[in-house]
Amino acid sequence: MVSVKARPYDYTLEPGKTALVVIDMQRDFIERGGFGDALGNDVSRLEAIIPATARLIGLFRERGWPIVHTREAHKPDLSDCPPSKIRRGSASVRIGEEGPMGRLLVTGEPGNQIVPELAAQDGEIVIDKPGKGMFWATGLHERLQGLGLTHLVFAGVTTEVCVQTSMREANDRGYECLLIDEATESYFPEFKASTIEMIVAQGGIVGWVAALDDLAGALQSAEAAA
Repeated sequence: MVSVKARPYDYTLEPGKTALVVIDMQRDFIERGGFGDALGNDVSRLEAIIPATARLIGLFRERGWPIVHTREAHKPDLSDCPPSKIRRGSASVRIGEEGPMGRLLVTGEPGNQIVPELAAQDGEIVIDKPGKGMFWATGLHERLQGLGLTHLVFAGVTTEVCVQTSMREANDRGYECLLIDEATESYFPEFKASTIEMIVAQGGIVGWVAALDDLAGALQSAEAAA
């Protein structure tokens, strides 16, 4: 067991039962010319967390712990994308339309790939999710159960949408969830701040939030003492 300094109180991590989940660090959301940029968002805010997320991924790879990468992605025929979701795009850009990096949010298109700095390695789980949450229509819960996992550490974008939705879904399924502050971001700083407060409210009603240094330090201290 590893105790990590966190809000609202220390998070207890079980090394043999813990996975990292990296939510939607894909070009469509992070790079200029992608879906997020086309909607008028400042993608540089999301781009800025790549180094911290890479460091977090490195902590798990060094230990051989499971890593899950998700991408918000739809089939080329958009049969898994509700018409209401398509209509919610701007008048000038919608899911499935052509952009500078191919069709927006469509599986297999260049913009739908994870940014190169964080690309999955062999043996890591990659999930294409048609919804905001990582469990809807993906079979991920069954895969995590098959690995005997009970604790999930979260990173990715955006904090208030796909990250929070996935954490809430995981919480409902009994996972102990920890979000790493420097490895998540929103196009809107106030949305990230509000989401973090929602997560840790009422004694951690959704989960915990910790700094990357505190997680790294706790892992190192526990291993040194072993």
